[in-house]
Amino acid sequence: MSEITITQFFVFLLAAFVGFQSISRIPPLLHTPLMAATNAISGISLVGSLVLAGAHEGLASTILGTVAVAFAMANVVGGFLITDRMLAMFKRGKAPAGQNAAKQTDTP
Repeated sequence: MSEITITQFFVFLLAAFVGFQSISRIPPLLHTPLMAATNAISGISLVGSLVLAGAHEGLASTILGTVAVAFAMANVVGGFLITDRMLAMFKRGKAPAGQNAAKQTDTP
């Protein structure tokens, strides 16, 4: 392994560790804004992978770009699905029909 490869591997491990520690310590109320920012970053990586896939720099770059497009697209779609699900948790549900009638008869 060359010195550059070892340095890149070290940076990757450090980024994974810091990312895991950052995400695991976020309170639940901040998850929705965090997912919105993550979706924006994933969108940027999707655009970059589209550029890489269409650059025609060789077969390897086209294949890796296509794989990157698939992974980035899965990340964007998954992020939006999770965000939608989390926002649905904060919607008020409809009260049962009998509950509204009981509140109206209890008041003088």
